Amino acid sequence: MNSVEVTTAAKIKALRANEYFNDLPESMLKEIAAHMRLCEAQRGEVLFWEGDPCAGLHIIEQGSAKIYRLSPQGRQYIVRVLQEGDTFSEVPAFDGGPHPVNVEALETCRVWVIDSVLLRQLVLLHPQFAQKVLTNFGQMLRGMVHKVSEMAFYQVTHRLARLINELPQEDAQGRPTPPLTQEQLAARLGTVREVVARSLRELERSGAIRIEDRRIYVADSVAMEQWTHPYN
Repeated sequence: MNSVEVTTAAKIKALRANEYFNDLPESMLKEIAAHMRLCEAQRGEVLFWEGDPCAGLHIIEQGSAKIYRLSPQGRQYIVRVLQEGDTFSEVPAFDGGPHPVNVEALETCRVWVIDSVLLRQLVLLHPQFAQKVLTNFGQMLRGMVHKVSEMAFYQVTHRLARLINELPQEDAQGRPTPPLTQEQLAARLGTVREVVARSLRELERSGAIRIEDRRIYVADSVAMEQWTHPYN
């Protein structure tokens, strides 16, 4: 990633917009701003690999990226798609360990990086900041438990229906989002393209969805509800 020159005021503005730092005093924000930088990555560029040392907490300022892991066979599983304002690499930033995932830019994106040594010092010195970290880690853990439960208790077709319902039709600027390929859907669900193809056909035969120009549309909300909540 290439570094981008920015003012201290721009750094403080970015901190105020983030859930970790939004209500910290001005003096603390100035201290943090002195230990943060803005970097730019091009589409397809890997920000860091699993096992790399962590430079710090990352915040998406502009663009999007994906967090993913690779199976021993090379199959990709997308853990999360990051959008503007999202924070990531919390775990290695605060526990001092290496990155547990890979992150790749999906388009040209700008990312704030806040020094992890400073952040760990703030946890020790400021209970208010430490409480924020604990709260956010709790939310992350709950989200991970939810994902594990989904994979354990629901078939791929049910999980695919839920994913379709969650996918945004437009980006933050109101532009239509590009359709996901079957490989990308499979990576999100932790499965393979062939299984996703079968599940799409099953949803289409049931009348829940229709597919036009590679885009997926909900055709029957009642039928879709039965797929997303099969045990209700």
